[in-house]
Amino acid sequence: MASTRFERFLGRLLRAVVWMLFAAFKLFAPQQRHGVSRLPPITNPLLLLSAMQLARKIRRKAVTSVEVVQAYIDRIQEVNPLINAMVKDRFSAALQEAGQVDKLIEEETGGEEVLEDRLPLLGVPITVKEAFALQGMPNSTGLLTRRDLVSGVDAPSVALLKRAGAIPLGVTNCSELCMWLESHNHLYGITNNPYDFERIAGGSSGGEGSILGAGASVIGVGSDIGGSIRIPCFFNGVFGHKPSTGIVSNDGQYPPASGLQIGFLCTGPMCRYAEDLIPMLSIMGGPNANKLCLSAEVDLKKLRFFSVPHNGGSHLVSPVDAQLLQAQKMVVRRLEADLGVKVQELFIPQLKYSFQIWGTMMASPGKDGKPPTTFAELMSEGGKKVWPVWELFKWLLGFSSHTIAAIGLALVELFQSSHPSPFILQQKESLQQEMEELLGTDGVLLYPSHPQITPKHHHPIFTPFNFCYTGIFNILGLPVTQCPLGLSKEGLPLGVQIVTGKLQDRLSLATALYLEKAFGGWREPGKTTAKP
Repeated sequence: MASTRFERFLGRLLRAVVWMLFAAFKLFAPQQRHGVSRLPPITNPLLLLSAMQLARKIRRKAVTSVEVVQAYIDRIQEVNPLINAMVKDRFSAALQEAGQVDKLIEEETGGEEVLEDRLPLLGVPITVKEAFALQGMPNSTGLLTRRDLVSGVDAPSVALLKRAGAIPLGVTNCSELCMWLESHNHLYGITNNPYDFERIAGGSSGGEGSILGAGASVIGVGSDIGGSIRIPCFFNGVFGHKPSTGIVSNDGQYPPASGLQIGFLCTGPMCRYAEDLIPMLSIMGGPNANKLCLSAEVDLKKLRFFSVPHNGGSHLVSPVDAQLLQAQKMVVRRLEADLGVKVQELFIPQLKYSFQIWGTMMASPGKDGKPPTTFAELMSEGGKKVWPVWELFKWLLGFSSHTIAAIGLALVELFQSSHPSPFILQQKESLQQEMEELLGTDGVLLYPSHPQITPKHHHPIFTPFNFCYTGIFNILGLPVTQCPLGLSKEGLPLGVQIVTGKLQDRLSLATALYLEKAFGGWREPGKTTAKP
């Protein structure tokens, strides 16, 4: 009982401190001003087709790759001044490559089937998170000391997509060093949410999420070590998938994972349309994708469904928003009505310790006994050594080249214990076993993507542990698909995570396809405020 009282006391104390800091922030923080309040509507119908539909039309000569690429270039030029999602383009090169694609199709004698098998994304434009190496493009990850670095090669996942015929349009913004849930850095600035410019696009793949949500890209590449694919996809109303661990190569991105983090980082697809997830994952996974049996048919009526509405009430984390709870209940009702299944509601007590589990495992040494690279060491890349306390003092005076989020993460590391809590390790092992037994090879679990609907700019600083709703599944190594569920009463995206057992990615992807049809999937920003 004493432990419960102490937790409640800490919770109240934390909320009191947060509200005081928040009040000071609102008083002194500069306000963003936008002359335009919403994105211009999409007028080119090519922008409303999935990547698979576009590829099919290009192969059949119903439209040229040049026309598709130009349509997306026009849209990016129209919306990027408002959302700041793309930080470096390669439009001229993309148009040249599109012209070469059209010439190849004209000269192809083997027929459409040959092209589809060999080059399934032929002529389709794609965008890439700036943290990934894309030949000829910057790879700074928002770090000022890496501002002049240009990639000479492609990351393996990017290379596979290009080899399948995709045409990169450019690279998109991320948080500094990819470890925060708002895409903001002092090199490229801050990325806005396409549904509300005063709100965040998420992170660390927030530029990718924003450009997809704005209808200025159709497919993209992201990475995820604590929710960096799923959080931006949730906030921007699109689809994303964190694959089973070890399927897609994580090479060719900065910063590289170290310690046990190597097993938690995942590279995966981000898409506006659910039907593009499986083809993207099949390509990005290379030979490893065969382990997922993605072409196997899934009968949703034969699956076991579970719903967990919250993490059990951790005092470190915000309560789940009522609209998100209601959206998840609507999914449950729809599954039961359409499929004739019974969705079992569960409460899993170990989830209450999600943040502590994530933090403990992220700080743990690797199999070689070496500890992970510290955040301060990563911040020092290519420059002078960063001392977090001194950097905070510089930031208060306006002289730091780092964001407050990055400095805060480096400061937190100073106070981390080198001796993990036996209780937290026991909770992790217990949760791992329970989840694997629960899901097996035919289980699907619904879980909130985040406790809050898209926050306003910088507000996550005051709720830094909310990401644990996504981060816990990186530690468990489970595949998760992020699925949009329409819009809130404020016109902001709703959504849910779909979790399955290891290597059972096809189950969550099939469920996402079903939910897209049931709830409408991506909604064009500014066009409708209809609820799911």
